[in-house]
Amino acid sequence: MKILFLGDIVGNPGREAIFKLLPGIKSEYKIDLTIANCENAAGGAGITPSVAEELFKLGCNVLTAGDHIWDRREIIEILDKEKFILRPLNFPVGTPGNGWCIYELPLGTKIAVVSLLGRVFMKPLIECPFRAISNILPQLEKITPIIIIDIHAEATSEKIAMAYFLEGRVSAVVGSHTHVQTADERILPQGSAFITDLGMCGPMDSVIGQKKEKIIERFLTGMPTRFEVAASDIQLQGVVLDIDEKTGKANSIERIQRKVE
Repeated sequence: MKILFLGDIVGNPGREAIFKLLPGIKSEYKIDLTIANCENAAGGAGITPSVAEELFKLGCNVLTAGDHIWDRREIIEILDKEKFILRPLNFPVGTPGNGWCIYELPLGTKIAVVSLLGRVFMKPLIECPFRAISNILPQLEKITPIIIIDIHAEATSEKIAMAYFLEGRVSAVVGSHTHVQTADERILPQGSAFITDLGMCGPMDSVIGQKKEKIIERFLTGMPTRFEVAASDIQLQGVVLDIDEKTGKANSIERIQRKVE
């Protein structure tokens, strides 16, 4: 089966990339399931119910998140009842929403998707992502051998460590958060696919999606600056995973980088 996992969707340009490019990619690769990280989809920070609905209508099936999940507080209202919008699993017990879901395809194949948040260089007060996934993995393994992990983290070392920690027990570990696509996609020896960062769906003529002038100003002055989402050289980035339905092992992982013309 083919799973498309898209990098962080950044504001309206990111949604434009989904609108214009996703149908063609799904047709080209015969995609069975589309997952995307949505935590920057509303104005470059957070996600709202209306933007989530838009992404579902555009063809995304499951939305993962990260440290910006609470930036738009209105999303809290629907997190408990919308099972395919995930907040990171390792937020404390009692936090609204769910950190994992089971998506069932029309012919009955089930895929587990888990959203995790790293701790290195990150601000939220969260639990250990390694222990959090360890606690639920036996439950997921009883349901399906196809398990996809999004580790939303700043440190490349934390993402790579997570991949080796879960190697052979999950189908894929993909990193998100930095908005810079890495070129280290591979199949680990025990059959798990991995990439340090998926990249982003958004404007490449920018600093990780924001207008470069604003970011440069902050670096030069050290003063707080209101960021603005950039608008040019829009791309869609992510990976296509080919997963064996019976074993859950990854056959291949292919980087995707397409430009909106």
